[in-house]
Parts: sequence; C-alpha cells; structure tokens
Amino acid sequence: VTPAVGHAGWTAGKAAWFAQSSNPPFGIMAAGLSVLCCSRSLTRVLRVSKYKSLSATIRVVKEPRQWYSVGNLTVQERIERKSQRAMLGGGQQRIDAQHKRGKLTARERIQLLLDPDTFVEYDKFVEHRCSDFGMGTEDNKFPGDSVVTGQGQINGRLVYVFSQDFTVFGGSLSGAHAQKICKIMDQALLVGAPVIGLNDSGGARIQEGVESLAGYADIFLRNVLNSGVIPQISLVMGPCAGGAVYSPALTDFTFMVKGTSYLFITGPDVVKSVTNEDVTQEDLGGAKTHTAVSGVAHRAFENDIDALLNLREFFNYIPLNNKDPAPIRECQDPCDRLVPGLDTLVPLESTKAYDMLDVVHAIVDEREFFELMPNYAKNIVIGFARMNGCTVGIVGNQPKVASGCLDINSSVKGARFVRFCDAFNIPIITFVDVPGFLPGTNQEYGGIIRHGAKLLYAFAEATVPKITVITRKAYGGAYDVMSSKHLRGDLNYAWPTAEVAVMGSKGAVQIIFKGKVNKEKAEAHYEETFANPFPVAVRGFVDDIIQPATTRMRICRDLEMLANKKQTNPWKKHGNIPL
Repeated sequence: VTPAVGHAGWTAGKAAWFAQSSNPPFGIMAAGLSVLCCSRSLTRVLRVSKYKSLSATIRVVKEPRQWYSVGNLTVQERIERKSQRAMLGGGQQRIDAQHKRGKLTARERIQLLLDPDTFVEYDKFVEHRCSDFGMGTEDNKFPGDSVVTGQGQINGRLVYVFSQDFTVFGGSLSGAHAQKICKIMDQALLVGAPVIGLNDSGGARIQEGVESLAGYADIFLRNVLNSGVIPQISLVMGPCAGGAVYSPALTDFTFMVKGTSYLFITGPDVVKSVTNEDVTQEDLGGAKTHTAVSGVAHRAFENDIDALLNLREFFNYIPLNNKDPAPIRECQDPCDRLVPGLDTLVPLESTKAYDMLDVVHAIVDEREFFELMPNYAKNIVIGFARMNGCTVGIVGNQPKVASGCLDINSSVKGARFVRFCDAFNIPIITFVDVPGFLPGTNQEYGGIIRHGAKLLYAFAEATVPKITVITRKAYGGAYDVMSSKHLRGDLNYAWPTAEVAVMGSKGAVQIIFKGKVNKEKAEAHYEETFANPFPVAVRGFVDDIIQPATTRMRICRDLEMLANKKQTNPWKKHGNIPL
C-alpha cells in the first residue's frame, strides 16, 4: 500500500471509509468512492473523491482473483465461515446430545433421504429477527436458524424437503423458520413436486410471540392450498407439540419413529394440571398411540434410518403432482400369471375367516404391498401396490377382524385413502367381503351414519379407474358403499363364492317368515336363491363371474384398457362431504 499523502492523512481517510462503508465491498460505492477495476490488471486504483485531500493508490498483487473487503476477512472467507457454522447447527455439543437420544441431525436425515449429491439448500444464511430477551446477541443467532430447507431427488425424481433442527433452539418455529418452509412449499407448488417435512420441533418460539403463531398459520394455509395438487408427507422424528401438530394433520401421510417422536396438542404437565390425569409422553402422543388408537399416523418405524429408507420406498409409489400419471416401474412379474392358490383360499363355510392380505399379496406384482395404517381399524386394509408395473391403490375388507364389518374408524380410514388416490390419478382396486356395518349403540352414538357416508362419498366421486372384486359376502348397504357398479365402478367381478344380498340368511328368514315355517328349510332356500353370484350377474351389477386364479390377469388387462379413461363430475366449487 503506497499512500499518496502522509500517514495521518491515510489513517483519516481509512477511518472515513470504514464509517461510510458498513458492508464492504458493496458499501464502497455507497460512500461515494469511485472504483476502477480491470479484470486482467494487477493494479486497482481507488480514489477518494468525497475527501479531496485524500488520495491513495492500492496495488494488489495476488492470484487468483477474489472478493476483497476492507475488514480483516474477505467476503469469501466470511461466506465460508458462515457456511461452516450453518453446517454445525447448534454446535457439536448439541449434535452429540442428539445422537445420544438415538436421533440423527437435520442434515444427516436429508443426506440419507435424498440421492447422493442432489440436495440444493435454500436460505442457508437466514437468521431470526428477534431481539427481545437477549435473542439479538451473536451467540443466539445461527445461520439457517432452526430448519434446513431445499430440494433434491429421490431415485431421480424431484422433491422439496425441510428438516427441523432440534439442536437450534429445540427446533422451535420462528418467523424466519416459517418463511423458509413457506418458500419451498410455494416453489414446489409452482413446479409440481411433492413436499416432505421432517418434523423435530419443540413448538412455537416463545420469544417471538405472535410472529411465531403467524408463521404457523402461513404454513397451514399452504398445506391447504397444496392439498390435492402436490403430495405432502410428514415424518415426525421428534417432538411436535401445540399448534405445530396441525401441519402433519393436514398433509396426506404422516409417519412416526417409535420411541423418539411425539404428537400432542398439550403435554403431560398441562394434562395433569387441567384434568389431573397422569400420563407419559409416549402414552399421550407416542407412535403406538397414533398408529393404533387415534389413527393420526399412517405407520411407525423402528428408528430414524429405518423410517427414512421406508420413506424412500414409499415415495416410489406416488406421482409428483395431480397432473402427473401414476409412476410405472419395469415389471418382471408376468401380467398373465395365474394364481391357482386363490381357487381354494376362501373357505366353503361362510362364517370361517381368511386373511385378505393373502389375496392382495398373491395378485400384486412380486407380492410387494406397502400397507398403510396396519394397526388401526384392522377390519379394512389399505395401501399401495403395483399391477404390471403401474401404481394402484388397494382397499379391502379384512374378514379376520370383526368379520370385515365396516365401522366408524374403517370408514374414515378407507375414505381418506380413496380420496388421495382419486386426487393423484391412482387406480383403485377394491376387494369386498363385508357382512354390513357394525351394529351397536357405540357405533350409532358415535355417528356411524355420518362416517359411513364418507366412504360412500369417496368412492362415488372418484373418477379414476375403479375395479372391484367380490370375494365372498356383500351384504346390505355395505355392498353399495364398497365401490359397487352403482357408484360408477368400471369393472366389477364376482368370485364363485360371492354372496350378494340384503342380509344373511338367518336374519332374512326371521323377517320374511317370522317363525311360521321350518327355519332350516327356509334358510336353505334363501341361501340357494341369494348366496351365490347369480342374482347380481343376471342384473348386470357385476360384469363377470371369474375364477379366482385369473384375477391378476383380468385386472392387469382392465387397467391397460382403462389407462385413457376420462370422466368428470358436474362443475362445483367443492362438494360437501359429511365431515
């Protein structure tokens, strides 16, 4: 550095430079300093025009070319330091504590979920804006705040992801945190790609007050607007309490991790103070509670790694958006494969149970079935599979549980799944063995009429390809509800063991004859008349009576035929499903 004036003059000029330039090098121009730069020259001339008594020529002999600042660190060095700090989240000590709990960090989760070297991070340098309660100090500001956001790929397909960082303020949601999540949700909607949220948060950041609550509302709004347009998936990998729970509740699928994830509106301490109930976090909002009792979560996994690997597998079944066709995978399982075992699967005695999952596994590609909500409302089976490489949604009554009767929980479980499949162009295959709706005061008082209507509504409004197979019983109103021909089923089949009637023979005889005739003889006559597939076949309510062994071949052929199906509902702002 060769000053053109004395040392005192150069020092005064440098002080003026620092005073005027709060953010070098961009602040240089703001201070009225003219800069002459030549990209190939080693000489850069800086003239202080605002202070006519000062003039300095700075010679920089350094390669390669880089950013320069008047501070001790160059801008590039500051970027690198900020990046390194962002990568550490809340610091190594908190990362170690996270690992001791058996949990991965936010960034480790993203690395495991996405394909290698595909993650593109957004807003790495964003910091919270709160200055109250000591939050404005440098020690309380972390680059990226308490969430990592961006986009990447899973098996070569685009996905947007956010991962809450529990090592930074317990993953609590600030205004900046919400802003980052909203940004990727908006962009995902713009380009038509799914959003996956990895939740691990203590809730709202109390220091920010209403701004944190506003952030939640901004996220909820986007959950609602994106619903039915792009798939939204939540994986709860830690605490998720208070208002935060409504975002996973609004997404299409919610998964949890056993032992480390919790979902509840109010924690055990609040429950104790209000209702005087003693309950643990696990019993109140753990994975077992929400997958088996409440039905809030669709599945639970053993640990973070198991959950993320299963999520990668699950992602392969769903389309990117509502205009994207269902994913197709190369299939090595012949579409014309016969399944002889199905011919003898259904017991001859109509009261004897069998496992509907045996039917599903035998028919789908390579026996692969991703079942959803397996521990909740077990009397109905739902999940994704493939037929000749194409994704399909499977719905089936489960005779092993409550004889396959529909009840409140199974109706809601099935309806939500059917509506997702319809929203995202996924054909629906329904296996029917239902003796009716479950009777009893608990069901009636709980609103079985309203809840059962949800499943009926979902099947009726669906315009995707719908194929139904009646394996045995189809009694009463439940026959109508389970994707019958009357609800615009495209192809409806009956196995030789199918029975379609208003009710079972014993109940029918008691009503028809009122004990005036020999009951056994009357029941035999009723069964001969109705306990077979002919009454519906002769009326065209099923398209064919097929041998069970040919079911896979028939379904694959029908799906190919229905691939270009176009059906629309009457224009409406929206329907009024009986919620």
